[in-house]
Amino acid sequence: MADFIPAHDPETDPPVGPPVDTTPRPLPARIPHKGRSVDLEVLHMRHVPDLWQAAQSDASGAGWAYMGYGPFASEAALGQFIGGFATTHDPIAWAVRPHRSGTVDGWLTLMEIQPANAHIELGNIWFSPRMQRTRAATEAMFLLMRHAMEDLGYRRLTWKCNALNAPSRRAAKRLGFTYEGTLRAVMTIKGRRRDTAWFSILADEWPARAAAIQAWLDDGNWDAAGRPKRSLMAAE
Repeated sequence: MADFIPAHDPETDPPVGPPVDTTPRPLPARIPHKGRSVDLEVLHMRHVPDLWQAAQSDASGAGWAYMGYGPFASEAALGQFIGGFATTHDPIAWAVRPHRSGTVDGWLTLMEIQPANAHIELGNIWFSPRMQRTRAATEAMFLLMRHAMEDLGYRRLTWKCNALNAPSRRAAKRLGFTYEGTLRAVMTIKGRRRDTAWFSILADEWPARAAAIQAWLDDGNWDAAGRPKRSLMAAE
């Protein structure tokens, strides 16, 4: 970012960063998280039938365009993927069960986990079309964001996405992440160049971001499908 001025210790010459708490943060545990409109369950093979049905609501496959995997040709193929994905230590994946449907309609992860640097990322998010842009979707992300920043005490929470992924960029803005810049041609995904946009929330920014999200979740301004009548950005 051209206008970014790094924090520094005024007592040093040449300037270096300010001192920070160097205590390593805890690793996230494979535990469930419960919200008012959604439950997060540690991803497991038992979720495959629900996830396969959820995937059928994306007839065009557009929801997989920016993922590093998918779409899957069969329930067995999805199950083979979930079998490995559910057992990794980084990322750690949760299945998302909205109370309204009672079925598992997506997943999300905590990843790029760096306890020594107090840095963690919310990513690998796949929500079926019927769950997208609902209260449950926002609360699912908020539950893991709050867990990382408040329960585990991480200093930096990252969001990154394909720079062409406009819905993901909008979601980052809605949730209060700050755009940091784009790394050009940094990855190859499904045989195509990927430029990656980076966003972050820092610990000192988190209380205000959390309060804005919580107020929006609590305002009761929802339609019959659980979709908001006003945007989170409008609430800020």
